[in-house]
Amino acid sequence: MTLQKLQMHSPDLTTANVARLAELFPNCVTEARDAKGEVKQAIDFDLLRQEISSSIVEGPQERYQLNWPGKREALLTANAPIIQGLGKTPGKSRHGSGRHGGSRGAQDARG
Repeated sequence: MTLQKLQMHSPDLTTANVARLAELFPNCVTEARDAKGEVKQAIDFDLLRQEISSSIVEGPQERYQLNWPGKREALLTANAPIIQGLGKTPGKSRHGSGRHGGSRGAQDARG
């Protein structure tokens, strides 16, 4: 008969949850020091709130990041669903005649 050692602690769910959130929202990953002073992955919850919101979320001042006026609006627009695609507009497309490649001058010269 073999004795099995029982695990007397629960799994580290926080680390697993941070890893799953990092897969879904890589822009929200940051670093923080734990109680022992070691650097660990963490989630920037202010940025996560903006990523999952369909409107601009007011929050604390952004820190240690590249900032510009309208950054939050840009994030909102980038996360918005796309309702149109690119396509040719008859009469306005550059290659509407069916010819492809080269410049207009080169096409006209070939006849």
